[in-house]
Amino acid sequence: MKACVVGYGAMGKIISEMLGDDLFLNVALECENKNFDNVKDKIDVIIDFSSPFNLDMICDYVSKTKTPVVFATTGYSKEQLDKINELSKIAPVLRSANFSLGVIVLNRLVKEVTPLLEGYDIEIIEAHHNKKVDAPSGTAKMLLKSAMDATGYDAKMGRNGYCPREKNEIGVSAVRGGTIVGEHEVMYCGNDEVITLKHSAQSKKIFATGAIKAARWLKDQKPGFYDMEDVLFGPNK
Repeated sequence: MKACVVGYGAMGKIISEMLGDDLFLNVALECENKNFDNVKDKIDVIIDFSSPFNLDMICDYVSKTKTPVVFATTGYSKEQLDKINELSKIAPVLRSANFSLGVIVLNRLVKEVTPLLEGYDIEIIEAHHNKKVDAPSGTAKMLLKSAMDATGYDAKMGRNGYCPREKNEIGVSAVRGGTIVGEHEVMYCGNDEVITLKHSAQSKKIFATGAIKAARWLKDQKPGFYDMEDVLFGPNK
């Protein structure tokens, strides 16, 4: 597999190092925020860990080459998400809010457990480092969507002042501090018992591992829109 890594921030560097290891057969090409002019050889897959700013550049290249793309960037606008969906009609495209294999399993558990706990109050708590600028996290939103789809409840973002808990709501809270890599917890609070599903990330390498696994899987797929559950559980998940 010959992968092109777009973006050379913390995650881009980790992925490039992991792709360069003897365990992998290829080297990552570094494409800084400009264009693909320096890419002359055929690329098997693109892994994007950069910013929404680079989307048009990627779309232009893929529209010509039909190269599979793993989108690991967050913060897209609705218009940009529409562009990604359109791109999936001509090339294999995979996008996920989180590439940790453990988080994908956690989200799967939320989908399966939530319908079984009818009447339980649901709270989602996420924690990240003090440099993270958005809240709640994309992963918290993913978990929230899974819980909302299973219950039909509404989201309650944070709590402040006089705000009695409504029966059909899912609370979401964000914590920012220190160097926390990422923690996500889904609490099911019933009468006299609490069930907690939780995932804690210890390093950013878990996201690189998942993205590389996704890339190796995606390069052999037909055009379409995929997510990490397709990678772990199959397209008929």
